[in-house]
Amino acid sequence: MSRRVPLTLTRSAPRIANPRRFAPLAVTAGVALFAGTVIGARHVPAQDRAAEAFAAAWQRGDRGAMYALLSDKARERTPRRSFDRAYAQAAETLTLQKVRVGRPHGTTVPVALDTRVFGTLRGELVLPTGDREEGGAGIEWSSSLVYPGLRRGEDLRRETTLPPRASIQARDGTYLAKGPDRLSDLQPPASEIAGTIGPAPPERAKALQARGVPEGAAVGLTGLEREFDERLTGTPGGVLYAGERVLARKRAVPGKTVRTSIDPKLQKAAFQALDGRYGGIAAVDPRNGEVLALAGIAQSAPQPPGSTFKIVTLAGVLAHKVTKRTATFPYETSTTIEGVELQNANGESCGGSLRLSFAHSCNSVFAPLGAKLGADKLVATAEKFGFNEDPGLAGAARSTIPAAGEIGDDLAVGSSAIGQGKVLATPLQMALVAATVANDGVRSRPTLLKGGDTKRVRATPASVARTIKSYMRTVVTDGTGGLAAVPGVKVSGKTGTAELRTTVKEEPPPEMTDPQDQPEDDPTDTDAWFTAFAPYGKPKIAVAVMLVGQGTGGGTAAPAAGTVLRAAFG
Repeated sequence: MSRRVPLTLTRSAPRIANPRRFAPLAVTAGVALFAGTVIGARHVPAQDRAAEAFAAAWQRGDRGAMYALLSDKARERTPRRSFDRAYAQAAETLTLQKVRVGRPHGTTVPVALDTRVFGTLRGELVLPTGDREEGGAGIEWSSSLVYPGLRRGEDLRRETTLPPRASIQARDGTYLAKGPDRLSDLQPPASEIAGTIGPAPPERAKALQARGVPEGAAVGLTGLEREFDERLTGTPGGVLYAGERVLARKRAVPGKTVRTSIDPKLQKAAFQALDGRYGGIAAVDPRNGEVLALAGIAQSAPQPPGSTFKIVTLAGVLAHKVTKRTATFPYETSTTIEGVELQNANGESCGGSLRLSFAHSCNSVFAPLGAKLGADKLVATAEKFGFNEDPGLAGAARSTIPAAGEIGDDLAVGSSAIGQGKVLATPLQMALVAATVANDGVRSRPTLLKGGDTKRVRATPASVARTIKSYMRTVVTDGTGGLAAVPGVKVSGKTGTAELRTTVKEEPPPEMTDPQDQPEDDPTDTDAWFTAFAPYGKPKIAVAVMLVGQGTGGGTAAPAAGTVLRAAFG
C-alpha cells in the first residue's frame, strides 16, 4: 500500500547584512497598522451618527438641537414652530415627564417614555435620514416621529378618567368637605376654610394638563381645596390612542382623605368672633406651626399691622442692645422725628419703663427706638420673623416690609417700627409672630396638614423672646389688652391700632376754634389689631385678629381674640 508523502518546498532566506537598520521601519509599520485597525473599528456611518445625536437631544429636551439635525427637505417642509408644537402636544397628551433613550442600533433607537398617567411606555424609534447641503446625513422628519411606532396619519389622543375627589377632614376627623357636592359637618364655618372647586383659571391650565387633568374639570380654587388639590384629585386614568389603536390603558387612582390641622371648635369660634365684619382671624399652634383656624381675610389681604409690629421692633432693639431693659422714658403725648410730630394713639401720654411703654403701646418711645435701631437691622429682624417670605400656603399673601434702602429717612424708619409706613401684614403672619415669641424665639413655617413636617428657624435669641413674653403678659394685665383676658388662663398679647391715613399730628383749620367744632375720632380710619398666645407657661395657641376700619385694637380686636381663646380653653 503506497502512502503519499507531503511535498515540502523550501526557500532560502535572503542574507541581511544589518537587521537593526530596518527595526524603525518595522515599528512604524506596526503602529500604522494598529491605528488603521482602530479607526476602522470606530467608524460610524453618518446616518447612525445623526440618529444617535437626534435621540440624545430629545432625551435632554433640546428641541433646537433636534431641529438643527433635520435633513434639508424636512426643514423646508416643517417650520420650527410646527416642529416644537408637535412635540409639545405629544408631551401634553402623554403626560410626559421624562424621555430615556437606549443604545442605538443603526438608525433604530430604543426609547422609554416616563408618563404621569400611563407609567413607562417603551418602543423603538426608527429614524429615516436624508441629505444635508453642508454634508452628512439629517433626519428625514415627519410628525409620526413624536412617538415610537406611530404610523403616518395617526395622531396621539387621550381619553381621561378622573377618580372621585377625596375628602377633607379637620384634625378630629370632622368632615370639612366630602362627596361630589363637597358637603360638610361644620357648615357654615367650614365653607370659609374648605374653599371652593370649579374649572381652573387660565394660569393653572398648563400645570393641570401636565398632571393629566382634562380641561374644564373641577379643581380646587380656594382654601383647603386649593392647598391640597393634587392629593384630593388623585391620579387620573384613561386610554391612550394612536388613531384608533389603543396604546395604553390606566385605571384612575383615587386620592386619599386629607387630615388637616384645622380645629373645628376654634374655626367655629373665629367665624363667630368675626361676626360678618370685614377682617380676618388666624390661630396657630406655636409648637409646630399647625394652623388651627382661618376666618375671613386671615391670609389674603395684608394691612398695616400697627402696634402689633412693635413685637418685632422690640426684638430687634433688645437683640442689638439699642436700649437696656432697665431704661426709662419720659411721659409724652408725641415725639418729633425729622421735624415731624408723631402722636400716640388718641394723644395719650405714656412712657416710664420699657415694659410699661410696650404695654401702653407708646409711639413716642418706639418710633425713636426704631429709628435708632436703623432700617437695616429693623428689616433683618422682620425677615427673621417671616416678613418678605412666601408663607408656603396656597392663596396666602406675603407680609412685607420695604428693603432697608427703600424705607427712607429716620421718620420713615420710625413709622415702620410702629407698624405704619409701608409695612403690611396678614393676621396669619402676626399670629406666627406671637407664636415665635411663645416658642422662645423659634419660628415654625405654617402648615395646614396635621402632623406635617415643618421648617423651623430661630428668629430671635431665647432670652429676648422670654422678655417679650413677659411684656406681652403685662399688656393684658395692666395695658391695652385687658378685654382679651380669659378666666383661669394667663393670656399674653399686643394691641394694634393702625392709622389708615396718618399718625402725623395736624392742626385743625383756623375756623374750628370752638371745641365743639372739632371733628370726632373716626373709627373707620383705623384697623383694629390684636395678637396673643396662651397659656403663658406652656403656650398651645397663638391668635391674631384684624378688623378693617373698626376702631382700636384694645376695644374691638382684643374681645374677638378673647372669644377664640375661650373656645380653646373652655
